[in-house]
Amino acid sequence: MGASAVLAEFLAAAREHAGRVAIRDNGVEISYAELAGRVIRYAARPVGGGVHTRHDADTVVALFGTWAAGRTWCPVDPGFPAGRQATMARVAAEHDHPSTAYLLFTSGSTGEPKPVATSHRAIGSTVPSLRVLFDLSPDDRVLQFASLNWDTCFEEILPALTGGACLVFEADAHSGSFPRFLRMVARERISVLDLPTAFWHELVGHLRESGSELPDCVRLTIIGGEAAAPAKVALWPVVGGRARLLNTYGCTETTLITHAVELYGTEDPVPIGRPLPHVIERLDDAELLIGGPALADGYPGHPSVTAQRFVTIGGERFFRTGDRVLTATDGVRTHHGRVDREIKIRGIRVDPAEVEAHLTGHPAVRAAFVTGVTVAGRTALTAFVVAGRGETDLPARITTHLRGLVPAHLVPSRIRVVDELAYTASGKVDRRLSEEMHR
Repeated sequence: MGASAVLAEFLAAAREHAGRVAIRDNGVEISYAELAGRVIRYAARPVGGGVHTRHDADTVVALFGTWAAGRTWCPVDPGFPAGRQATMARVAAEHDHPSTAYLLFTSGSTGEPKPVATSHRAIGSTVPSLRVLFDLSPDDRVLQFASLNWDTCFEEILPALTGGACLVFEADAHSGSFPRFLRMVARERISVLDLPTAFWHELVGHLRESGSELPDCVRLTIIGGEAAAPAKVALWPVVGGRARLLNTYGCTETTLITHAVELYGTEDPVPIGRPLPHVIERLDDAELLIGGPALADGYPGHPSVTAQRFVTIGGERFFRTGDRVLTATDGVRTHHGRVDREIKIRGIRVDPAEVEAHLTGHPAVRAAFVTGVTVAGRTALTAFVVAGRGETDLPARITTHLRGLVPAHLVPSRIRVVDELAYTASGKVDRRLSEEMHR
């Protein structure tokens, strides 16, 4: 069965809760015994490389089945451009090792997706902490909401299915309609919601404007991925029903959640929380460094970047998060910006240099820089480009160009054509001065 402690915990839960519902997939119920059987059968056939994911039980079967076969899980969104999918599948096949649980891709400065390799030891250290943090029991019903191509989905899937709870897939979760979403939550008796902060912001706004509350079946709402707005947090005691609100923080390289704190509606600024029991941390000139058994192995095929971000201090290995944090008197950490250029778009980390590399690869673009701009409380990716002579309709052409190369979150929502950018003495784009020039 390989070295997966999480897989072993799932199989133990399947034996203990054999007759209970493990997954409810759009009204179809699958027992723990049936799910375990499907996992074992999946493991008996060749698997590996990138796996297309969908919001259904088959993806869970493929995840556990891949581990049961001693292979590395690498989800690939079928909606990604074909070239991006091919690159991810190729890299996944090159780094398919039984000691590696999964391979996920983050934004990279070269224009290519950058793989992060996470071991079974790392995910096995995190999942038990999350079951305790969420206070999960077999009576819980956890909505599967997050994209199956990002690690947040593991927060929903793995604690639930190693703890005897029911994981719910439901198409109405992704309908784009808040009334339909809330009716689904009540109908399916969802007790635990794990939502991107940006989506939660909009949900709170809807609840406030409609004069309604979160259904009483929800006992816990988990948010994370980007900073929570104090004004929205202040509304939670009014619109959140009986649900606790848990704010969380973590990086792909540190394996899911590393910090968490319960919010009560009065926090300003909103903290990211305290470290979980399995986490080791330190501050280096206010930059948060995270160590412990849940650290990822690094970036396969990128030794120099791995050496820059994963460092050894005092005999302990740490990941440099790039986040500036301060510690309050009660030990709770608050976030105070970045030490680098990375930004969050829809809760996903984006290196603007990756987008810039694709922009300057367009024949009509002479120079470009990319930044994040706050619009209606959300961070939007904005590009400033210098066009060649006689170029017209460039923003639309660039957008079409990028959509054929990168996922949607890497396509700027605003593209501004400008006459010039500012440059440093060494000839590089001075992003700070360029942004000031075009405000």
